[in-house]
Amino acid sequence: MPPATYDLSPFGTEHFGGAGLGDARRNKSLIDLGNRVSRHPRGSLPDKYKDPNALRRCYDLMNTDAVTHAKVLRPHTHRTARLLLEHRGVALCLHDLTELDFTGITSLHEELGQIGDGRGRGYECHNSLVVLAEDRRVLGLLAQQLHHRADVPEGETLTQRREREDRESLLWPHGAQAAGQVVADVCVQRGLDGIPKGLRLVDVFDRGGDSFEFLDYLEAHGRSYVGRAKHNRNIRLGHEAEGAEGKLKEHLRSLPAQGAGRTITVRSHDGGTQRQAKLVLSWAAVTLPPPAQRSGHSRRKPLAVWVVRVWEPSPPEGVEAVEWFLLTNVAVKSAADAWERVDWYCRRWIIEEYRKAQKTGCNLEDPQFTTVAALEPTIAFLSVVAVSLLNLRDLSRDKKTQDLPATEVVSQDEMEVLCGHYHKKRRVLTVREFFLLLARLGGHQNRKRDHPPGWLVLWRGWQSLQLMVAGAHARNTPIDLPPAPSKSDTQGPSSE
Repeated sequence: MPPATYDLSPFGTEHFGGAGLGDARRNKSLIDLGNRVSRHPRGSLPDKYKDPNALRRCYDLMNTDAVTHAKVLRPHTHRTARLLLEHRGVALCLHDLTELDFTGITSLHEELGQIGDGRGRGYECHNSLVVLAEDRRVLGLLAQQLHHRADVPEGETLTQRREREDRESLLWPHGAQAAGQVVADVCVQRGLDGIPKGLRLVDVFDRGGDSFEFLDYLEAHGRSYVGRAKHNRNIRLGHEAEGAEGKLKEHLRSLPAQGAGRTITVRSHDGGTQRQAKLVLSWAAVTLPPPAQRSGHSRRKPLAVWVVRVWEPSPPEGVEAVEWFLLTNVAVKSAADAWERVDWYCRRWIIEEYRKAQKTGCNLEDPQFTTVAALEPTIAFLSVVAVSLLNLRDLSRDKKTQDLPATEVVSQDEMEVLCGHYHKKRRVLTVREFFLLLARLGGHQNRKRDHPPGWLVLWRGWQSLQLMVAGAHARNTPIDLPPAPSKSDTQGPSSE
């Protein structure tokens, strides 16, 4: 690699230090590249790295055999696990599956899987993101899987499908397993005999994770979960073996609303349109028998669960009413318990925001590497940086740091440049003041009726601020100019 002055600032060191890439220069380069992208996450790789030497080092690093998706991601996932083990209360492991589209890289079509309607090529990316239930703070990824969707053999039988190890439905139990293994490894490193008392980790998933195989895996491994039901399963009422038979959705719809209603923010699947909805709920204890036709790996034992139905009795005219059926193995004995499970599920939207941070904030689908060996560690690298975009919002809303000096969370230069831009004089900003100005720089008006700034507007402000800081550095950097030509040098040849 070309000689370089490495930026070993805290962000890169925390998230990429100790990657074990087999060479000290590679490790330092990964840290340096992470710090550079954290300041300029948007655009293609040439947009992120204005320094040609840094861009070249990025290409060289990602094209090195020793640099893999797992090695690049490992320091970050272990950092997430360490933060998790320090927490007391409920933490949520949000699971989500999204497509990464690399159809434009035609040289990789044979090595990538089908996406969309089958004509596109790319990855099914399964993320497992840890979020604190109480304040929505994002700790980071515990696992990420890059899956090539298989070309299903014509005439494949149900038994053959069940035994095929590359079927997409296995991403959910494999994701939970990978996340659990990271936590277990960090527990061993810290001399802990499992998750500490006072910490509860709950797996949260949407309808894509609703399979008996996944539910059975979570139950068999002592995992707590809440997820949205997709299937109108056969059930037995109650947790007793002799309970009456029924259908999950029909039974819950037959129950009256229990407890007081609540107004919550709901979002559509069209990219984030949100509105306020007055919801009510009911719940019941039921038993899920194993499917009559075995379609996955499970213990073939009935599962005792609770189902919470959440619905909107009076939706606005022309709007589809909200109705969720939530499965959980955490006991529901009161309306307060049921609403807590709903709150846990509503936190799942954060991983949708994370998906947007990957694709819009970091342009994760833009790299044009011609080998999967280079593309996959780049995906891991940018996925870690995407977490930092959500952390901007968390920092702006952390009540414990609002009145501290801004330099507790950002650099002196960043605070001074932003302060000077708006106040035309130098003074110490608090964390709250800094993020209000940063949001204004990103287009937030901070009017009374406005919502608190989200990650996207803060990210826009952050991008602008970094350009301003770079400009201030450039202006203050002395430049060695050649001496001005003397008067004799500027005159024409002598007439003598």
